[in-house]
Amino acid sequence: MSKVKNHPGTGQKVAKVLIVDDHSLVRHGLTQLIEEEPDLEVCGQASNAAEALRSMRQVRPDVAVVDISLTDASGIELIKEIRARDDTIRVLVSSMHEESLYAERALRAGAVGYVNKHESTEKIIEAIRTALSGRIYLSNSMTNRVLHRMIGGAKEGVALPVDRLSDRELEVLQMLGSGMSSREVAESLCLSPKTVQTHRENIKKKLNLKNSADLTHYAVQWVLDSTTSRGDMEQDGPGGSTDEGQQV
Repeated sequence: MSKVKNHPGTGQKVAKVLIVDDHSLVRHGLTQLIEEEPDLEVCGQASNAAEALRSMRQVRPDVAVVDISLTDASGIELIKEIRARDDTIRVLVSSMHEESLYAERALRAGAVGYVNKHESTEKIIEAIRTALSGRIYLSNSMTNRVLHRMIGGAKEGVALPVDRLSDRELEVLQMLGSGMSSREVAESLCLSPKTVQTHRENIKKKLNLKNSADLTHYAVQWVLDSTTSRGDMEQDGPGGSTDEGQQV
């Protein structure tokens, strides 16, 4: 159940939302969208994980809307930290990254939903209200994927190789698989080229890959397999190829 406060002068209960995203235009756009809703208000904004944790202590939000890619930490690590400090805060992921690549890991970290930034603006409001109600928000295809993992591979104790990677390493793998060079990865994540190289070496070691060519091939194939699997789930799920958000 969410913590709510009375809106001054109206007595209407309003839930507080903290927005965490490293792009100012995204934060501004989400703020405008949320402020149009009478039962929601933006109580703070943060551009990175450190700012988010400071804001969390100051404004005590009901919901934190967090991006996966942040300059000073992985959004997944931030989710874990938020939940460790205050498990009453509902954390919702809003990211440009494909849901099939990160949603399961986000849920394991403590998130209660995942919305792709390419979805319609109504989806984020729906997801926030779903989180406030104590339910989980995922697309139909992702819900089916999670259930298939639970019934199939997870039941048999089968772990995916990428589960060995840290959250930041997974992010680097996804970017490499999407065609980005190491320099572009470093610029996007505000990391030094040396740090990205260290991540590359750790990924190769954990996935038993011999060289950079093997790493690139694996990364590309992993991204393709993940997105293809998502498409298959959409066809098998309710409503055919329609991928409406599902509340669990």
